[in-house]
Amino acid sequence: MFGLAKNTALLLLVLTIWSLPKTVWAQEDADDRDLLSVPERVVINNIYIIGNEKTRKNIILREIDLQTGIVYDWEELILMIQADEKKIYNLQLFNTVEITPLITGTEQIELLVSVTERWYIIPNIILNLADRNLAEWWTNQNRDLSRLNYGGRLIHNNVGGRNEKLRVGGQFGFVRSAEIGYSKPYIDKNQKHGLAAQFTYFTQRTIQVKSVDNRQIFYRNENEEVLRRNSSAFLRYTYRGSFYNFHFVTLGYNSTWINEDVFTQNPNFFIHGDNRLRYFVLSYNYRHDNRDNIAYATEGQLLNLSLTRFGLFGRDDVQDMEFSMNANKYKRLSQKFHVVTGLSYNQFFGQRQPFTLVRGIGYNPFFIRGYELNVVEGQQVIVHKNSLRFKLLDTGFDVGNYVPLEEFSYFPFRFYLSANFDHGYVNDRNQIPENLRLTNRYLYGYGLGIDLVTLYDMVFRLEYSINSQNESALFFNIRAPF
Repeated sequence: MFGLAKNTALLLLVLTIWSLPKTVWAQEDADDRDLLSVPERVVINNIYIIGNEKTRKNIILREIDLQTGIVYDWEELILMIQADEKKIYNLQLFNTVEITPLITGTEQIELLVSVTERWYIIPNIILNLADRNLAEWWTNQNRDLSRLNYGGRLIHNNVGGRNEKLRVGGQFGFVRSAEIGYSKPYIDKNQKHGLAAQFTYFTQRTIQVKSVDNRQIFYRNENEEVLRRNSSAFLRYTYRGSFYNFHFVTLGYNSTWINEDVFTQNPNFFIHGDNRLRYFVLSYNYRHDNRDNIAYATEGQLLNLSLTRFGLFGRDDVQDMEFSMNANKYKRLSQKFHVVTGLSYNQFFGQRQPFTLVRGIGYNPFFIRGYELNVVEGQQVIVHKNSLRFKLLDTGFDVGNYVPLEEFSYFPFRFYLSANFDHGYVNDRNQIPENLRLTNRYLYGYGLGIDLVTLYDMVFRLEYSINSQNESALFFNIRAPF
């Protein structure tokens, strides 16, 4: 009730400001402005926020670079407004974000931030495939329905209105699991330091034991016993010193038990001579994220760098180091066209790794379009992905008369046509004979696709791709490729 009264009062204040005799409403759209009604420079007197029924004001203000009492050139102001709108939207707490400058006098403005909140508490029905992608399940696993996962998950994306996230879930089917996770982005007054923690436990009766001819090989024993039990936990510290730069330090522990029958299929599944794999892990990750939309970007850049140490103590069953890099650039060429390019690199420093730590093309996030049916495993992976996209349609439907919840009252639909070319290389130091068809050689894939971006930034992709082995197929995927 207090929140409603507060926002009502702010709205009345804005309407009062708006009705002053010399006031000009000056929401700018760089292409549609009345040059006679705007000054060359302005000072912001106040910043008002409306529409945040649940989200606390300081969470929104944290994303706003504009400040009161500072003189801004009008052109500079408009560019900063556009940047601040993107930062607030990328919190993924709001369906719409709009910042409007209200001119109240000579070189004086008020700033109105209007948001429409999303639905934050989401009972999530789990119904998905255990496989890497739909093509893997459809072709390599013969559409086996026993490979479905099902269950439930409760997700709260804005606990206490502070952008805290709580995740509790249980799953049955191909992989049986339980999870609980909690993250608090800011634990200090200056909103720079945060913490997150998660615990996960899962079991499998069917597991991948190796790969042959660059295809996954799965195994289930005659008694259908549990073949793998895995428990893991981590604690993560985050530091955000500026708007676009993030630092993460993660301390974790992993314990994996494997049924002895697995070693009859792959004696090298583990490399330390036991069926239990236990180790601590410590990692540092740096992320620079300046994208217009983190779910499906059309402009900006993303850089991820990480260094991970597996095994912190002498008794740990793994002793290895891993380095990863991901650098994406998004460039808008016109109102309709934009181009995306992304370079990914991963390297283990050790000669061999337990099979549970195997990396390569085909395992998220490394892929080359056209090779969705394959896995290409090794200690060094480099992939370069490229797309030229054309915005085919940008529309939406107001279903407020049929849906009682404001958070679901508008369904946006954006369709993009894409021309894609990916290429890469995997170095397998062990030269495993049964996988030499694709390891240690240059690979590429190309084709056309259509992407759909809709409610809550969900992304669906349909792509026809041809790879360097002249194999072609139509692939369906969920989420943006990069």
